[in-house]
Amino acid sequence: MDRRTLLRSIAIITGATVVGGEWLLSGCKSPQAKTGLFSTQDVSLMDEIAETILPATDIPGAKAAGVGSFMALMVEDCYNPDQQNAFTEGLTSLEAQCLKSTGKSFLAAQPADRETFLIAQDQEAKKALAEGGFHYFTMIKQLVLFSYFTTEIGATQGLRYVSVPGRYEGCIPYVKGEKAWAL
Repeated sequence: MDRRTLLRSIAIITGATVVGGEWLLSGCKSPQAKTGLFSTQDVSLMDEIAETILPATDIPGAKAAGVGSFMALMVEDCYNPDQQNAFTEGLTSLEAQCLKSTGKSFLAAQPADRETFLIAQDQEAKKALAEGGFHYFTMIKQLVLFSYFTTEIGATQGLRYVSVPGRYEGCIPYVKGEKAWAL
């Protein structure tokens, strides 16, 4: 290859990098919840469901960790259309059943009523699972737990976390009441 061809190639590559750099790096921007599948009210509903399941105690709860918007992002980007339909229909069904059970929407219900309602939903889900069926609340609860414990708050404050682990320990004794390890 002669020098002129090499310089021309370098100029083209450098120019493409400068001109197309924004497009190339567009995948590196922090994700935002899309608005196509979920409204802001849906995200608020997911936040309140998550906060009822994992409330703030001496550590921040699910709402502080931004679980609702993460759940929306996961459903939109990672679930197939059937799973997305099951999840969105589940949220609609949860609202309808809460209205029927408590006389209020989930967002308008008192925290104690929300907790009682979700415990009943969890019992129904366990019964459906034992019978080989499906219940939407299982999907919602699993996503709440996954979303919370993969956030910085959940991993570092909800679980024990070592950013740079030391030696390998195959068996770590667990004392009841201690935090589990974020591995």
